[in-house]
Amino acid sequence: MPKLRVAALAVAALCALLLVTGCTRAVDGRAVSIYDNPFQVAGLPTTSGPSGPRDNVPPTDLSAENGDGGEIDALALNAVTDVQAYWEKHYDAEFEGEFEPVQKLISWSARDSRRESVEFCTESTYRMVNAAYCRLDNSIGWDRALLLPTMSETFGPMAVVMVIAHEYGHAIQNNADIVERDDPVIVKEQQADCFAGAYMRWVAEGESDYFTINTSDGLNSVLAATVAIRDSDPDDPESVHGSAFERVTAVQIGFTDGAKGCKGIDMDEIEQRRGDLPQTFDGASGEFEITEQSLIELSKALSVILPLSDEPTYSYDGAEIDCSDGVSTEPVTYCPANNTIATNVDGLSARGTATDDSDVPLPVKVTGDYNGYVVFISRYTLSVQHSRDQELVGAKTGLRAACLSGVATGKLAETGRAEGDITLAAGDLDEAVSGLLTDGLAASDVEGKTVPSGFSRVDAFRAGVLGGEQTCAARYE
Repeated sequence: MPKLRVAALAVAALCALLLVTGCTRAVDGRAVSIYDNPFQVAGLPTTSGPSGPRDNVPPTDLSAENGDGGEIDALALNAVTDVQAYWEKHYDAEFEGEFEPVQKLISWSARDSRRESVEFCTESTYRMVNAAYCRLDNSIGWDRALLLPTMSETFGPMAVVMVIAHEYGHAIQNNADIVERDDPVIVKEQQADCFAGAYMRWVAEGESDYFTINTSDGLNSVLAATVAIRDSDPDDPESVHGSAFERVTAVQIGFTDGAKGCKGIDMDEIEQRRGDLPQTFDGASGEFEITEQSLIELSKALSVILPLSDEPTYSYDGAEIDCSDGVSTEPVTYCPANNTIATNVDGLSARGTATDDSDVPLPVKVTGDYNGYVVFISRYTLSVQHSRDQELVGAKTGLRAACLSGVATGKLAETGRAEGDITLAAGDLDEAVSGLLTDGLAASDVEGKTVPSGFSRVDAFRAGVLGGEQTCAARYE
């Protein structure tokens, strides 16, 4: 998170952004907000059923060159078949010309020796731990030995389906001729993420013959996989896919708005979405230890970003406090009765400690200081809601907390302020997103309860970061 310096924040509004495109849908001829029901996910009911391959699916006619006939190849081939069925139904509504299916599929093992390796897109697959689309011959290929099994074991089989849907998104770009060869790679990648999100909504709506996904832990796992394959170092020249915050945003645009929303992703849209969010570490790790003093400085910043006539009282002796109208929510508690935020500093610091994932190919969770700081911020936003006489228990309370925490996060990212401010670091939003997808504490009410959909929790946070307080009010009042 932040390098902490002491001074007042100059509060300026973030640019209003069209991140709320698709915020209404027609029902019986009437426009209704998809956020009216906090237990819905982009207008769909929150479900808790199965996620993964359906039983007794129809056999696919597709085959992969160099395949081994194993379980992973079967999963990938069914995914290609199903994604293809989605585009056969939806391509004409969004693009001119005819839909042309991918012409060739190839499977390889990244464990093979150099002699046993094959060629994909003019390159050897020796140690190629990847899945990709090749525009040279309109083909999709995947590593069946390391990448796809690891995705499936870590995040479930729908993560593999998501990878295939992403690669097929590149085929759609090529088919529809909506990107040029010299367009920035990040545009192509986030547009493909978006197309994959549009396909995932189709699955969530029960339209897929091969797969099913619930909109709680199933969709959460798919988004967590998207977080895991983010660009973790924005200063690396190979970082061309985008941060977790950006990639999840792209998936959510597709899931909410369909393919039509994806066509709007270009470099201008991405830059607008980035706003003042940090894009470089500037030689620093971006991590700042959570201490009582750092929380005191953060509370000063919050009092400027979201000012209150009745400031909360702070205690740093633990999160267990006597509260007549609230419960303790480790490691930070907000008590409405006495307007107090009580913090277990050691517990919050442990939550915000970055772990070494260098030996973990796909970390389930992105750890770091802001995963702790954002929880502290979210308890302050409960005090904000208390001052506005809003309900402090319930789903909307938690989503408002996430949204207002996003507002505070966006303000911390603003540039050009007086020396001495608290500033956001690259990677902080990824840590927040990861926490919101896992336990969701930063999107919880005064009792620590949250909605089961990580998608909704992240969407609320993103709305605050990019849209500001007005967006939070429009969605969650």
